[in-house]
Amino acid sequence: MMKQQLYEMLRTEAIADRNKALLSIDLLSDCAVGIGDHSTDDFWNNARQALNLLVDANDRLGCLKKYFIEEHRKSKNEN
Repeated sequence: MMKQQLYEMLRTEAIADRNKALLSIDLLSDCAVGIGDHSTDDFWNNARQALNLLVDANDRLGCLKKYFIEEHRKSKNEN
């Protein structure tokens, strides 16, 4: 199994990206600071970028769980 420090680094990085994406979406949807002096195109691009970051972070967390946590449990049960 992956060393614990490496696993924790990858997991916490994905969590941080997920939180950053959620905060960005919140700012864009609820606060005037998310709009500022930007064009509508900038606004939509920022929203898409935040969503892509959120999807990527959730995918990484799911991948870590599937391939490193569940596989570790399987190998323990087989022994």
